Amino acid sequence: MTATVVRLYRFPVKGMTAEPAARVRVLKGGAVEGDRVLGFIRESVVTRPDRPSALGGWWGKRHFTALMVAPGVARLAARFEPDSRRLTIALDGSVLADGDVSVDVDRERLAAAVTQYVAGLGESRLEPGDGYTLIGDGITPRFHDRGPGHVTLVGAASVDALAGALGAPVDERRFRMNVTLDGLEPWEELAWIGRRVRIGDVEYDVTGPVVRCLATHANPESGERDMDVMQTLTRVFGHEQPTMGVLAVPRTAGAIAVGEALTA
Repeated sequence: MTATVVRLYRFPVKGMTAEPAARVRVLKGGAVEGDRVLGFIRESVVTRPDRPSALGGWWGKRHFTALMVAPGVARLAARFEPDSRRLTIALDGSVLADGDVSVDVDRERLAAAVTQYVAGLGESRLEPGDGYTLIGDGITPRFHDRGPGHVTLVGAASVDALAGALGAPVDERRFRMNVTLDGLEPWEELAWIGRRVRIGDVEYDVTGPVVRCLATHANPESGERDMDVMQTLTRVFGHEQPTMGVLAVPRTAGAIAVGEALTA
């Protein structure tokens, strides 16, 4: 069968704004270039004696400004310019903070602004005296939920099937996937697990499903939990675990462009 790439996304700051793209590079290590290269993580976590070395190891998403923990973070608009290394965080059109992520004082100012915002949310889990610190170099994909060695794929028809069950449109950005595909039946991509697919000149091993969490209940614009996505996936569609999309590990570096065909 053949499907078509219709939308591409990367997420420079973990848990924050989706960045649409017409073309993305897939790095030798497996991740999309520029994807999850920065993250705001709780200070109390990075100061623990068992922290991953040099802040470069894998961290669970519950430690970050993730939507599963603080859905109101969706209201923050993050824009990262990789050439200048400048990150801007805005709320309702007003800039809260911006700065060069290669400059320590700028990183501290950005982290302070995010801490102040999240601390004011009703769902915040920050303990008194705790806050967020900015980690990542703005270059290396590092802060994925399942490690940085994959690209995520989802069929538009699966998102549409969920919307039909919920009785309302579903914004695919809820699922924070890299690649959206057209031309598939609902859930057809799940049949690729354990198989190989090709996009352009690159082959991918489809290694598993993307099991969803409470982050998908958050509206990507308002930050309100307005849809019961997880229970709908299990009760209506019979998923053993709430699943939307699949993990794909590239066999070589390459690129993906909107309009390219996926063959399986």
